[in-house]
Amino acid sequence: MSDKNALIQPDRGQKAISIHLVDKEGLEAFLKDRTPAQRAALQAHKFEAEKNEYAIIPDGEGWAVAAGVADTGALSSWCMAKLAEKLPAGTYRREGGGPGPAAFGWITGQYRFDRYLSDPDEEGPRVLLTGEPKAIGALTAEAEAVMLVRDLVNTPAEDMGPAQLETEAESLHKAFRAEIKVTRGDLLEREFPMVHAVGRAAARSHAPRMIELEWGDPKHPRIAIVGKGVCFDSGGLDIKPGSSMLLMKKDMGGAAHALALARLIMNANLPVRLHVLVPAVENAVAGNSFRPGDVLKSRAGISVEIGNTDAEGRLVLGDALARAGENQPELVIDFATLTGAARVAVGPDLPALFAREDATADAMLAAGKTHDDPCWRLPLHEGYREYLKSDVADINNAGSSGFAGASTAALFLDKFVPKGVDWVHLDTFAWRPNAKPGRPKGGDALGLRAAWHMLKGRYG
Repeated sequence: MSDKNALIQPDRGQKAISIHLVDKEGLEAFLKDRTPAQRAALQAHKFEAEKNEYAIIPDGEGWAVAAGVADTGALSSWCMAKLAEKLPAGTYRREGGGPGPAAFGWITGQYRFDRYLSDPDEEGPRVLLTGEPKAIGALTAEAEAVMLVRDLVNTPAEDMGPAQLETEAESLHKAFRAEIKVTRGDLLEREFPMVHAVGRAAARSHAPRMIELEWGDPKHPRIAIVGKGVCFDSGGLDIKPGSSMLLMKKDMGGAAHALALARLIMNANLPVRLHVLVPAVENAVAGNSFRPGDVLKSRAGISVEIGNTDAEGRLVLGDALARAGENQPELVIDFATLTGAARVAVGPDLPALFAREDATADAMLAAGKTHDDPCWRLPLHEGYREYLKSDVADINNAGSSGFAGASTAALFLDKFVPKGVDWVHLDTFAWRPNAKPGRPKGGDALGLRAAWHMLKGRYG
């Protein structure tokens, strides 16, 4: 797509096509102020100021746009996104006020994943002017983080394996002078045995690894961001049906969120000591696959019986969370495309949020609501721990009941986070099954902006 930095520009009075945002309450007054030709055009369009409705109207020797929104006094991130998708290339200005939060959707609405197209759409950019030039940098960084998640998730597993996730981490290392450590091979088996077990059946080119980044002043509060990096999930020996594998390139969506959030933190120079952990694996099928009934060692010293090899994400996260906890962080956030049960509970749009601390959960929920990235809290109910009991090990990786699958998965992870640590777990879909304005079908960041603005409010 076009240079994202060029899509929002300072308004210096340059020539631009006018956009008039109208809500139902203001429609009558808006029509009274139009010329007869404009009213005729709006009537021909049957314009009623519905959300995402727009009409082209004459404006002197040129043309302007009338667009419906829910409330002109409370613009959302997405209320101008359809215009960014549909209008011709050119420069635009909102009349009667600035774009505010709608500038975010203006950028993300022009996202295209065209890496594999032999003849990609070469239409020019739609540029939006703003009277708040100081906000452009932070706004663009946030949009770029969302689009980074989309790019990583949309890329097929052959081109987005553990090595490619390592390359993404390397780019952060170089751009922000972060420290990087990658653990592989025999050392991985000794230090992160569950990560090794899940990924050992993959081809050598997709060999498992633990990727770690550290950044920031050691005197600042330590936080850890963990992302599930299962680059493809066949289900292992408990193999998925073919239809369930079609979207499994997105099973590294948690890692994509973690890397994108790390970029936001570093770019903003947030005063924290950041530790990023991405256990990167492919859950493949081969003669050396881990098996149902195996008992795995873990970094934390907890033994885990394998009830289902398709519950592999919690295994690699268990080792990563244990490693994060060794440095005594005051906050740990993990992102994972972890359970189908979360999607049954809250659907594809809402990440299921689990948190130990009510205040942290409330801050996440509030940040998500304010920035059009809503989450929904589910319980870490103590009574469900019994579903993870094992007769031969400390814990089973698959619940014995068909109930509360998202909660039991979160409780499994909870066992690997040291007691007393403020911990947030986001079970996110990382995928949008149906397009919405500013949010095309495909990989997407769900929970990223909520986490980012919670962190800004806490540490900024």
